[in-house]
Amino acid sequence: MDKTIKVNLAGSLFNIDEDAYKILRDYLQAIDLRFRNMKGGNETIEDIEARIAEIFHSQNGVAGVITRENVDSMINIIGKPEDFDAPESREEFEETTFHRKRLYRNPDDTIIAGVCGGISAYLNTDPVLIRILFVVFTAFFALGFFLYLILWVALQPANSDTRRRELYGKEYARVMAQQRQTGGFSSPGSPSNNKGYYESSRIGGAINEIFRAVGRVLFLIMRIFLIIIGSLLLLTGFMFLLTFVLIFVFKIPGAFSTDAFDFNIAYLPDFLNYLVSPSMYPWIIILAAIAVLLPLFAMIYWGVRMIFWFRANDGILSLILLIVWALSLTSLAIILFNEGVSFAESSKSSTTIPLASTADTIYITTAGRVSDLITDKTLPFNTDGYSMLINDEKKELYVTPDLDIEFSENEPSGVTVRKESFGSSEIIAFNRTKDIIYNFSAKGDSVILDDHFIIPSGRKWAGDNIVITINLATDTFIKTDSDAERLLNCDNYLYEDENHYPLEKRDGLSIWKMTEDGLVPVVSKSENLK
Repeated sequence: MDKTIKVNLAGSLFNIDEDAYKILRDYLQAIDLRFRNMKGGNETIEDIEARIAEIFHSQNGVAGVITRENVDSMINIIGKPEDFDAPESREEFEETTFHRKRLYRNPDDTIIAGVCGGISAYLNTDPVLIRILFVVFTAFFALGFFLYLILWVALQPANSDTRRRELYGKEYARVMAQQRQTGGFSSPGSPSNNKGYYESSRIGGAINEIFRAVGRVLFLIMRIFLIIIGSLLLLTGFMFLLTFVLIFVFKIPGAFSTDAFDFNIAYLPDFLNYLVSPSMYPWIIILAAIAVLLPLFAMIYWGVRMIFWFRANDGILSLILLIVWALSLTSLAIILFNEGVSFAESSKSSTTIPLASTADTIYITTAGRVSDLITDKTLPFNTDGYSMLINDEKKELYVTPDLDIEFSENEPSGVTVRKESFGSSEIIAFNRTKDIIYNFSAKGDSVILDDHFIIPSGRKWAGDNIVITINLATDTFIKTDSDAERLLNCDNYLYEDENHYPLEKRDGLSIWKMTEDGLVPVVSKSENLK
């Protein structure tokens, strides 16, 4: 086992192997010879040792031991002593050897977040003046307040030796000496030991203390505010996430609907499989899930961070997730737009069958009933005025048509069935109407209808709809069964009472009458006497 030696650099102990120690010792001796007789040379040597310690901390060595490779890497970063120009002063050395000044938040001179302390250190001015300027600008439309918040988010804290060196610039050595006298730097999240590197006047110091007292109160108010906002974010994100799971995983439609009886999106993913091309369906589901779930997880995460006020190096991860979310949303919009082109045009086809013009009573009944087709694998998808069943076993769609019974003054009595579909062109839309399966018949005084039409397997849904129009002369009586009544749009007809259906029923059929004002229900004689 190689021999290791403990070395103290800038107050930090390192285990270094023997070969690396010899190189480091020679390097430090060369640095000492070069800067020892220079003005401020001792402080420069201490700064270089602090920089070496910082580099070793970042390298962490092999199993905690600094090797020759670590020392060589350090020398490449700082440079060899003979490569340094012979500076006339320590200030010139710092100007040419270390980074230029950069703006950070100053954790060693904080009232709230160290923004003003960082600006004053960067400009080498009294922090009291910066704080007064922020207060003055806050009085004008709260500009100072919002600027402070922006800088708080945008600026990183000077919580390492490198960042402090970039923040203080030429004043770095003096600040180091002052910190050694006052007890050192404060750790992140703890009260600052330093009351400001700039030596303010007595009045300035008093104003600083006032700012610090006010800052503690504002910080407490801010923490309460963040806890409230964080709790709202956490609760909102969790509730929406729970709702998402209840709807699309456990198929509970009432969890998120404007009207649980008329609007159902629980089976929307299943319906999309019959709406878009098969190759795009999994992408739409994945992209939609990312677009919805990422913001919910972000709300929950930031809610927890605001409540418990913990630090995390999540900037890069947050940026990556934001880019992923934006790309997912954009890709989803592009795919849906391309799929929506297939609904650009509409077309209709119709079939008309005449009725006996001499009949004074017309019977409207149903034969094929959608209730006979419902199985365990039949999924409902209902919106206001449009009812659909998805037969996942046969891959068929069952849709309820609309039934209108209208007064016809000049045209002969008859039944007209109009089919409508959408497509990327009128020709494609017209051809799709021919694929719709609907059974009906009219003979003499009877009209027999199915209470649903079928979109066959292999044919995507294209906004299909069927409207059945029955034209009748005045004073014609109409008898309908309950399934035919369900097809009627009752809001379009006149009533003599508040009931939606006729009170008079004979042989299980409701009785209506056609008038010049439209279809009205027939009311029983006993009801008329009331």
